[in-house]
Amino acid sequence: MRNRKNICLRYFWFTAGVVINSFGIVFITKSALGTSPISSVPYVLSLQFPAFSFGVTTFILNMLFVLGQIVLLRRDFRPVQFLQIAATFLFSALIDISMVLLDCVHPASVFARLVSLLAGCMILAAGVSIEVAPAVIVVPGEGIVRAIARTAGIRFGTVKICFDVSLMVLSTALSFLFFGRLNGIGAGTVISAFAVGRFVNLVNRHFPLIEKIRALAAD
Repeated sequence: MRNRKNICLRYFWFTAGVVINSFGIVFITKSALGTSPISSVPYVLSLQFPAFSFGVTTFILNMLFVLGQIVLLRRDFRPVQFLQIAATFLFSALIDISMVLLDCVHPASVFARLVSLLAGCMILAAGVSIEVAPAVIVVPGEGIVRAIARTAGIRFGTVKICFDVSLMVLSTALSFLFFGRLNGIGAGTVISAFAVGRFVNLVNRHFPLIEKIRALAAD
């Protein structure tokens, strides 16, 4: 009974992290300085194809990440990781809901945009910390990086950097292809790539809640 309660609590906190992440992504996007690297490709695609919302394009890309994990890991892909699909569905739906809820947010000045960007980075960092702490499943963006690192024998951090840079390059290329200019990405994309990791470290060091969640995984 205690073990079941422990598992339920861990998945509760993972879900809470996913919810917070979606809100943070949208807050960054609303800064009009660009979205986060992991969301840059789906956001540019949603601008080019309005019939597909930001959430829908996010879901499609993440399903490709799940498929990539299955191809790379084969038998080592654990069945529990199929829960990434449910987590991605929730995350994608909440992105669209957050876009509606924050529809009135349109920072005009550079200062206001920077505030929105940094607020989004902090919210996203909190979500990432809470999502990772219970050690249940990984989200597709992290899962594909782990799969590449494992099969290629390269350190996770190195693959993560290359992966994020590749997404930014691809979204930049798509932006110029579709619009002839940068659209949907910008300085905020680069800033968030560096800022979120630093904020995650701050959250992990100074928020006791993270240690309490991690303790659940240790039981």
